[in-house]
Amino acid sequence: MATTDRLTLIDLIHDAPLVIVMAVTGGGVGSVSDLLSVPGASRTVLEVTVPYTASALSDLIGHSPEEAVSVDTAEAMAAACLRRATRLSNEDTAIAGVACTAALVTDRQRRGENRAHIAVATHSGVTSSNVALEKGLRDRAAEDRIVSDAVLQMIATAAKVTD
Repeated sequence: MATTDRLTLIDLIHDAPLVIVMAVTGGGVGSVSDLLSVPGASRTVLEVTVPYTASALSDLIGHSPEEAVSVDTAEAMAAACLRRATRLSNEDTAIAGVACTAALVTDRQRRGENRAHIAVATHSGVTSSNVALEKGLRDRAAEDRIVSDAVLQMIATAAKVTD
């Protein structure tokens, strides 16, 4: 996504009547910076957490996941964020829990594919998406940019500012 398109999308998100709690681990952290760098972030973001260690992730979701980077884990993270958003927001506010768990370029050998799982939980249910990344094609920053843009798109959809 071009920078101007990203900024326009974030402006739309900030103008929407949705507040979120986010958790990102392993990747997608650019989406946090993007949201917080555009004026109006306080209208959207209630809280952000980065549960980067296994113990922090387990603490967030209430159990040790079978696999840290999976759809199930992303959905559990989003549900935990929704519960937190419920505690932090007003009763009449539209809320969502947003989560991303990713395995991106690393400095060690990893068997699995580079990928990300993104989930958004609302009181209507949970929506998730996956991003597959070809190993060796990009550096970590480029992979994080792709994943972060996908996170922003999921938030925009939840905020009903895009399809």
